[in-house]
Amino acid sequence: MHPSLEHSGISLRPITPADRDALFLAARESIDTVGPWMSWCNADYSITDSDTWIALCQKNWQSGTDRDFGIFDTDSGDLLGCIGINQINSVHNFGNLGYWVRAGRVNTGVATNAARLAAQFAFQALHLSRLEIVARVDNLASRRVAEKLGCHFECIARHRILFKGSSLDAALYSLLPNEIAG
Repeated sequence: MHPSLEHSGISLRPITPADRDALFLAARESIDTVGPWMSWCNADYSITDSDTWIALCQKNWQSGTDRDFGIFDTDSGDLLGCIGINQINSVHNFGNLGYWVRAGRVNTGVATNAARLAAQFAFQALHLSRLEIVARVDNLASRRVAEKLGCHFECIARHRILFKGSSLDAALYSLLPNEIAG
């Protein structure tokens, strides 16, 4: 059984094949806002890409690796974006927290509220001792989410992100279980 987490008008749950059209539409809507930061969100994004992503997410849940969630509006049921705990390092007990929100819902608190729920899940259900948010230096929106969540800025990590074949610097933030804000 997979979790469903709710707070502040949003819910997180694993994405399913029933969400494929909603995922496709959210991604296509967000090419201009998400695409500059995530190379998968581009003009060639197809319904097959949605199917492939959903299948990978389900496989990861079954194998106990990455934990990816859809972010949904609790009233309308609309898909607002996705958030995940990935690159989980079982040796050192930490993971990466990544997120995106569809263009029509940016700057509404969705990413921060979803990040809070996902972080609580990571610490309580997965028993991780640390989360990291790694964002391109110029991705100010993702960096603001990390700061609102209570993350600590650690450094600018040189060549930390590979984006469209180029190694780019990234801001590295960390969050411990007792630091979640709000």
